[in-house]
Amino acid sequence: MPLLDFAAIAGQLPSSWTSTRLGQVGPARIKVLRMDEQAYEEETHDYNEGLLVVSGLLRLSVGAEEIRVEPGRMYLVEAGTAHGVLAGSYGTLVVIDV
Repeated sequence: MPLLDFAAIAGQLPSSWTSTRLGQVGPARIKVLRMDEQAYEEETHDYNEGLLVVSGLLRLSVGAEEIRVEPGRMYLVEAGTAHGVLAGSYGTLVVIDV
């Protein structure tokens, strides 16, 4: 697998909140995207999703709770859990899902 620079790849994407798939490890897909301070609609998946902040801050809404994910930390969203991104999130986010 090649060496990946998540921040550089995210910086080259044509728009924020549009991910690009970088590869796969087993059944898990690895994607990266750029967050731009705008909120992202609530969504639910039938699979677990790992949200790893490389730089910046992810303000995640899970139910009535706000979860702040800082660089070097990952939040694991369990399958069937509604989650959304609150305004003020910025930086580079790696998404790991099936």
